[in-house]
Amino acid sequence: MKVLQQRKTAGRLSPPYAVDECSSRGRLKPEPRDEFRSEFQRDRDRIVHSAAFRRLEYKTQVFVNHEGDMFRTRLTHSIEVAQIARTIARGLQLNEDLTEAIALAHDLGHTPFGHAGQDALNECMRDYGGFEHNLQSLRIVDLLEEKYAQFDGLNLTFETREGILKHCSKKNARGLGELGRRFIQGGQPSLEAQIANLADEIAYNNHDLDDALRAGLLQVEDLSQVSSFDERNQEVNEKWPGLPHRRVVHEIIRRMINHLVTDVLTTSKSAIDALDPKSVDDVRACGVPIVSFSDSMRDRHLELKRFLRQHVYRHYRVHRMTAKAKRVVSELFHSFMQDSRLLPPDARARVYDLERSMGENGRARVVADYIAGMTDRFAIAEHGRIFDPSRLT
Repeated sequence: MKVLQQRKTAGRLSPPYAVDECSSRGRLKPEPRDEFRSEFQRDRDRIVHSAAFRRLEYKTQVFVNHEGDMFRTRLTHSIEVAQIARTIARGLQLNEDLTEAIALAHDLGHTPFGHAGQDALNECMRDYGGFEHNLQSLRIVDLLEEKYAQFDGLNLTFETREGILKHCSKKNARGLGELGRRFIQGGQPSLEAQIANLADEIAYNNHDLDDALRAGLLQVEDLSQVSSFDERNQEVNEKWPGLPHRRVVHEIIRRMINHLVTDVLTTSKSAIDALDPKSVDDVRACGVPIVSFSDSMRDRHLELKRFLRQHVYRHYRVHRMTAKAKRVVSELFHSFMQDSRLLPPDARARVYDLERSMGENGRARVVADYIAGMTDRFAIAEHGRIFDPSRLT
């Protein structure tokens, strides 16, 4: 790989297109540097210690948490994304601390009940500006966390916030200043942010497959039509005939992930060499992502994605859960909108504040904040408290 200039980061030499904290665009509110930690380590630590991060333990990935202790949650998914992302960042000599911080924070704004809850809340918010979970993650780290005396939110660096904002409509991007510019002008985020984005895809496809096999929604034989799975299955069975089922599945999944990560590293190194960026700004000016799969691996990745959509996400057992989840979210939203006195005191106080400046849109945004911050089991309990006449509290 071409390296015209090298800097030392975390004890290693890093190329000029890796994000360097010394050239960071800084925090919303300036703070003194920490004596022992890098700026991106501080971001990571603030994320890990946040209330929103802890709540991910009881937020659905695919299966509602109380359906079984072995299924992934948003928390375990985020940790797995961070592990994959750090591996890729190290292989490309990029900033591991920043990559990890972005990966750990990428799902902070997710609603309870996974994508079903997000879809329901977006529908409820359609007349009030909509709901985007990436924007909600940014809202959490910029405003909603209440841990510090000097500021609201976590006051993260620009580079971490840039990476958290994976998607954003042009309408919403216009209100985000420098952070939203790339969605309007067609640029890209840092390579570290691109890695976190791709690591998310690698993690959720393969781990949703693992959970579906564990739950009995799929059998190994059903996946013979998925080339990436079938090839790894043949490898495992040839090497270890008679291996117990659970170990077979684990060996297949980890090989699938390894093939994807290896492909990303090889493909991305070639793309970086071809582009030969001299700075992070060169990366941002690129019109397409630099960190990517090869064409053939992307086809296989999409093949698995289509299979999961058809056979897992649309499975009747999953659909039953999503239908109930949407009903819970929708009914809570409309109840709180009709009568804000049903909200707890702190949320009710925020309603009054935002209503003064934004009217009904302000009330809707506070209600969305409150519901999006719920865990699955809290949302179910809150629904019972509001709608079950036998419960007075």
